[in-house]
Amino acid sequence: MRRRLIQSTLAVVLVVIAVFGVSLVIVETRTISNSAQERVESEAVQLTSIVDSRIIGDERITAEVLRDQVGDERYARIEIPGQSTIEIGEKPVGDVIRHEAKGEKDEVVTVEESRSAVSREVGRTLLIIAAVALLAVIAAVLLAVRQANRLASPLTDLAETAERLGSGDPRPRHKRYGVPELDRVADVLDSSAERIGRMLTAERRLAADASHQLRTPLTALSMRLEEITLTDDLATVKEEAHIALTQVERLTDVVERLLTNSRDPRNGSAVSFELDEVIKQQLEEWRPAYRSAGRAVVSSGKRHLQAVGTPGAVAQVLAALIENSLMHGGGTVALRTRVTGNQAVIEVTDEGPGVPADLGARIFERAISGRNSTGIGLAVARDLAEADGGRLEMLQAQPPVFGLFLSRTPVRTPSGDDRPVR
Repeated sequence: MRRRLIQSTLAVVLVVIAVFGVSLVIVETRTISNSAQERVESEAVQLTSIVDSRIIGDERITAEVLRDQVGDERYARIEIPGQSTIEIGEKPVGDVIRHEAKGEKDEVVTVEESRSAVSREVGRTLLIIAAVALLAVIAAVLLAVRQANRLASPLTDLAETAERLGSGDPRPRHKRYGVPELDRVADVLDSSAERIGRMLTAERRLAADASHQLRTPLTALSMRLEEITLTDDLATVKEEAHIALTQVERLTDVVERLLTNSRDPRNGSAVSFELDEVIKQQLEEWRPAYRSAGRAVVSSGKRHLQAVGTPGAVAQVLAALIENSLMHGGGTVALRTRVTGNQAVIEVTDEGPGVPADLGARIFERAISGRNSTGIGLAVARDLAEADGGRLEMLQAQPPVFGLFLSRTPVRTPSGDDRPVR
């Protein structure tokens, strides 16, 4: 591109020089020739006038008297009747410029100048024009190189940016070049880089969330299948198989929920459901793990509460809290339901040491963990709660108490007012 810009600029300059240079040469050549002719005529007329005045004054006319009136490169011949011819200068040979003037006393004055002198003056003029043209070409080349670099360098940068985006590095450069068209391309590339960065972040987040959220259901399902393989009791096998199928359905719901959140975290599918069913399902799923750890998980509080939300999402939030208590807490884990205003609250608490003071509210941030864990569970749980219009909060740090707040289902009263189901 640089070469093309330089060649095009140089071509334009050469065309301009050719058009105007030739015209200038023609004009200057004619001007110099006309000036030489005018000089010859002027000197002939002037000599004639001087000769006339000296003849009238009966003064002597010699070459020495008239020499100062003739230029060095010109030749003059004065023919006076009755006198010898007077010659001043060296008579030129070849092509000459001549003018002949006749005076009042019939004297004839002839002035000649060789055209070679005119040619030399034309040559000097052409040399000056050629030097100016050469300087113009050099200036044009320098300007073309500068302009080519100004245009080509940004294009090279933009190409590198596009190549970097294609290689998986979505960092925007925020570099501008002072050229509106190039700056527009840079804006588009930076916007694309930011979108790609968000997409990559969302994909990584989905992978991390899926790994974390699927680990527990798969572990529970594996434990159920192991119990099936270890028993010969048909009733037990049917019961465990039924629980396993339920867990498979929940696993499918977890996957669908993760995919939905990855596309739009606000895209919830809230319905009215009974909290007791979700809590019962979670207790059945987690009791084997707690028994293995020598601990217990129980529930208490207000029963038959109707809430608005996505049962699968609420189950995942509770699973994250119960798992968090299993990994980081101690003693018995209690799930307690209560009502506050128009909201149903599920509190999850344990008898462990609680959340360290240096973590505080940061416990819901990603990659923040009190121990060697992923730090994803509580962050995902909060996102799931907010996607359904609820919220997840840490009500107390020591002992730890987490509260899941959900809207209660309104019902129509005989008076026509809406009130939450109790």
